[in-house]
Parts: sequence; C-alpha cells; structure tokens
Amino acid sequence: MARGRVEVVLSQKERIAALRGDVSAALGEVADVRVSAHPFGELRGIRAPGTGVPGIIALGTWRHRGGKDFVAIYRGRPAVVVELRPGSEFERLIVAAEDPDRTIEAIRSAAAPAS
Repeated sequence: MARGRVEVVLSQKERIAALRGDVSAALGEVADVRVSAHPFGELRGIRAPGTGVPGIIALGTWRHRGGKDFVAIYRGRPAVVVELRPGSEFERLIVAAEDPDRTIEAIRSAAAPAS
C-alpha cells in the first residue's frame, strides 16, 4: 500500500509477460479481499493480453462477460483476491502472495475508516 492505493508491483519479467506495467486501485475501490488457496480456479474468461500456461502461470488481463480481472498467479502459491467496486479499471486483482494473510490484513487495516 502506498498513498492510499493497493499496488501490484511487477518485476521486469512479469511486465513483459503481462504485456503491461504495474497495476493499482484506490483503497476506496476495494469491496472485499480474501485468500484463494487455488487461484487457477478463480480465472474466468480469456487472456487478452498476457501470458498463460494452464495450472502453471497466469499473468495479465483476463476478459470476461462482466469486465476484466488482472491476474499474476503461479503454481503452488496462494493468492490474494481483491474484489473492486463497479467503475474500477478491473473487477478483481488476483495476485500471488508470499504471506496472503498478512497482505489481506494490511489491505483491510489501510482501508478501514479512521475512528
């Protein structure tokens, strides 16, 4: 999180494979956040543009009837699924995370209204 945004910072190799740069969304756009132990089951629609090898790697934009998701997932790694509100660039961000529980807690804490 930086400057009130959820940021997906890609490596140079990931940028090439995803055919785009980093992705971000304002914290106010976050509707929900959860862990997916099996992120390949979260994919919907078709890859356009990006790179995908079924069950091994998915990087880029997945377009579906309702819109599009940004995906950066790898075999054997859980992912954080960030559901975004209508009007956002993406409907969901599905991103592999070393410590998904800590990532989710950080997003929830940052998005919580100040009391």
